[in-house]
Amino acid sequence: MKALHGIALAGLCAALVYGCGSKPTLEDGKAGVEERTPTAASRPTPPVTTTQPDAGDVSSRPVPPATAGANPLKDPNNILSKRSVFFEYDSDAIKEEFRPLLQAHAKYLSDNRGAKMLIQGNADERGSREYNIALGQRRADATKRMLVLLGAQESQIESASLGEEKPRCEEKTDACYAQNRRGDLLYGGEY
Repeated sequence: MKALHGIALAGLCAALVYGCGSKPTLEDGKAGVEERTPTAASRPTPPVTTTQPDAGDVSSRPVPPATAGANPLKDPNNILSKRSVFFEYDSDAIKEEFRPLLQAHAKYLSDNRGAKMLIQGNADERGSREYNIALGQRRADATKRMLVLLGAQESQIESASLGEEKPRCEEKTDACYAQNRRGDLLYGGEY
């Protein structure tokens, strides 16, 4: 009987030690991402500014209220008309400057549950075709994760990779490569 108690006690201690152990770190040293469906109270809202932002600066442009009959997705004065998120070389990390743009699109999707979006991940021509397809998919998936974390429903968004197949610019310059490292946000009826 004592032997049975000893075995049970040893098993309990092993389970306790295993359960209290530290979590392994990722190879690249970065923290993992825990996906959660945000509640209405935790959903961030885009910043409201009272000054006129620079025309090329999407980071401080507020989402103006939609007027009757106007399509905010087609209005060049609305942040929702901006449809690309650009990435650094060989990266799928969302730059902070694109957070307001993604917040606006997430809010639009949240407010319009019937809206659907396709995110096309793109890469520049450097790297193998297979690598660029995988990198484009990681970029599209990262953009989708950010939209879902900001309030959009996962079922509203699809992600796909075009790799290097849809370049915006075909010159072999750094500026041209930067235009091709992107995720394009397309709404239903646009793809």
